Amino acid sequence: MCGICGQLSWGEPPDRALVERMNARLAHRGPDGSGVTSVGPVVLGHRRLAIIDLSSAGGQPMADLCGEFWITFNGEIYNFKELRAELAGRGARFQSRSDTEVIIEAYKMWGVEAVARLHGMFAFALWDNRAGVLLLARDRLGKKPLYFHVDPHGRITFASEMKALCEDATLRRVINPRAFGQYLSLGYTLTSDSILQDVHKLRPGHLLVCSRGQPPLQQSYWDLPSHFLGPAACRTPEDAAEALRALVDDAVRVRLMSDVPLGAFLSGGIDSSTIVASMAQTLPRNDVHSFSVGFEEASYGELDEARFVAGTLGIVHRDMVARPDAASLLPVMTYQADEPFADTSMIPTYLLSEFTRRHVTVSLSGDGGDELFGGYETYVADTLHHLTRRVPAPLVRSIATIADHFVPVSFAKVSADYKLRQFLSGHGYSDARAHYHWRTIFSEDEKRQLLSPPIWREVSCHDPFEEFQRFDRDVKGCHYLNRASYVDIKTWLADDILVKVDRASMAHGLEVRAPFLDHRVVEFAASLPADWKLRGLRKKFVLKASQAGRLPDRTIHRRKQGFNAPVSHWLMSALSQRVEQLAGTGGSDLFDARFVRQLWDDHLQRRRDNGLKLLVLINFQLWSTHFEPGWN
Repeated sequence: MCGICGQLSWGEPPDRALVERMNARLAHRGPDGSGVTSVGPVVLGHRRLAIIDLSSAGGQPMADLCGEFWITFNGEIYNFKELRAELAGRGARFQSRSDTEVIIEAYKMWGVEAVARLHGMFAFALWDNRAGVLLLARDRLGKKPLYFHVDPHGRITFASEMKALCEDATLRRVINPRAFGQYLSLGYTLTSDSILQDVHKLRPGHLLVCSRGQPPLQQSYWDLPSHFLGPAACRTPEDAAEALRALVDDAVRVRLMSDVPLGAFLSGGIDSSTIVASMAQTLPRNDVHSFSVGFEEASYGELDEARFVAGTLGIVHRDMVARPDAASLLPVMTYQADEPFADTSMIPTYLLSEFTRRHVTVSLSGDGGDELFGGYETYVADTLHHLTRRVPAPLVRSIATIADHFVPVSFAKVSADYKLRQFLSGHGYSDARAHYHWRTIFSEDEKRQLLSPPIWREVSCHDPFEEFQRFDRDVKGCHYLNRASYVDIKTWLADDILVKVDRASMAHGLEVRAPFLDHRVVEFAASLPADWKLRGLRKKFVLKASQAGRLPDRTIHRRKQGFNAPVSHWLMSALSQRVEQLAGTGGSDLFDARFVRQLWDDHLQRRRDNGLKLLVLINFQLWSTHFEPGWN
């Protein structure tokens, strides 16, 4: 895992000094080496975290033997040995053992079609000096980030993180009102938008082809909807469980490739336990190392379950109880997150990455299991919503009023009272809109009350649901749960979960690999009927069936807890001063101080759990102090 950056300039020479500054800003992503290379109209930068081929031959930016093709690459290509053998058989010559060089030779052999042959997680920039073409590419699911900026002169500047792009003094740090509205609604920004107006994200599963005299052309190279819309990969749930186990085992096996120490995150839930159990099928038990972190608050502790799984499997396990100074930690994390970000699970992920990095350089994770196999409570809400959609609206409103008055507010993790209130408030929506609503933090009406009138006028022009709706249309005709799964893969997974894991892990120079996000596993899961994933109200039916006999029943049937931090509690203590400051000022001219004060008072009096809402506002304020953005 590494950091990449660079600039293409067809007119005046590219700014090498800028690329060197960007490269320095990415040092945390690659502590093992750095390089900057100028080739004609391109300057490429690279920070190296050495995983495969630790020798100097694996350094980057890297050229082919003739010096006509150059690459800066972030990620891992798991099938590089097979590709290397095929390419060597066709006459390609190699000077290293790295997967990076294989990408160059694959491009020379197959052109842009080579990207679809890559099996892994990646973001790279490849300069073809013969054709005068710069190719930017990002992996299918979006595990590795890639931001870019096209200035008025046609120069294209790119980097793994937005903070590196901000080294460019000519970049306007102007807030994108559409992305800002997305952040208030969801706690993150969506798809190709970034919080800055002139900065874009290359979409997962896409290429950006940059040629002289032509505007940059973005194109997709992966068609996931066809797998949702096509025939099932198996005839029965039993066949699917058997096939899934074999697929996951192979996905884990290829991700054990490493020249440095390797381990796994373990929460004790079905996803991470499945990955660790699969590792134990391939490696000696003493070579399987797992890591966990927990909090003192009772409903947020999972260490006992992780220890139980590790003990049952007979592997080496380490864990810690985190007692973070939240007031000091949040400013660090808002900087590392790159954009405003308000997922409370980034805090434990950051702490777990720091703890894990003390022992290993690579860690496997269970990310993706929930989206692929129906693991979230939101899918249960979708089902209940579908079953009760004909209940009269006045009756639902009456139940909601009763709940508001008589159901006490709890600050427990994903509490029943929170789920009940969220479900009732979204009951009258369509299937697609309701699924979006389950994850909404600020409603449109609340945003109107929160924002100053000039800002609201800009933000209200864009409904964040439009992106969800666009993805929902891609798989029109599918079961509503499979549509929800696809939407989550394209939004929540790509723009929240994978951003969180990348920024939290790379802050500590830790590479994280996710076997469930092997595109073969994703395509297989997409093809399965919805009721093989959510059977009645039983989540992850086929995944759990695949682990029968390998994991104990206690683990297979354990209730999902999630990996969150007790922010609602911290707001009452360590973070209270920050909220008081925000409630007093309203964040200058941006937020209405009276509305913020009402949120805070309701939280203090436990009339509402406004923990997420307040975190959204605090984190935006902290992010603004780092990046100093403005408005048009």
